[in-house]
Amino acid sequence: MINSYYDEEELSQIGLKSYGKNVLISRKASIYSPEKISIGNHVRIDDFTILSGEITIGNYIHIGPFCGLFGNCGIEMKDFSGISSRVCIYSASDDFNGDYLTNSPVIPAQFCKTTGAKVVLDKHVNVGTGATIMPGVHLKTGTAIGSMGFVYSNTEEWSIYFGIPVKKIGIRKKNLLLFETKLTEQER
Repeated sequence: MINSYYDEEELSQIGLKSYGKNVLISRKASIYSPEKISIGNHVRIDDFTILSGEITIGNYIHIGPFCGLFGNCGIEMKDFSGISSRVCIYSASDDFNGDYLTNSPVIPAQFCKTTGAKVVLDKHVNVGTGATIMPGVHLKTGTAIGSMGFVYSNTEEWSIYFGIPVKKIGIRKKNLLLFETKLTEQER
């Protein structure tokens, strides 16, 4: 064992739906239903992260340590998006109003009410440490979410959000697009 990431042979044995080149997944990450998970090129997934359900991860993506991606209804991270440590993304949730039991993973379906929808992080979305993204949220291109943010509704492109719940606090610069172009040209 040279480092704490799976080598190419180990990656091929995980049973992922697909994965690209230069994929680093920590041996300390937990992967459930790997046959539902697709990973692009140049991706790093750090220690103690949980990947569960239908998840599509694009290119040039970093997922920090202690993250949870719970994709019962689907999660998609598009190219150049990233999430910092301790970010949780939920695509489904129990109903907490008291009409049904909670803890749906261990309760028969007829006693629970679970709702959800796919979560999408468009290109160049960046989510700060400790943030929580709720079911059905679409973080549009260039969105930045500040640390500890609670996101339960869609965002506007190239905007910065902060707070609990998040509120738009500014506009994000687009200079990074020049570096994207240079990098992708270099890759060809």
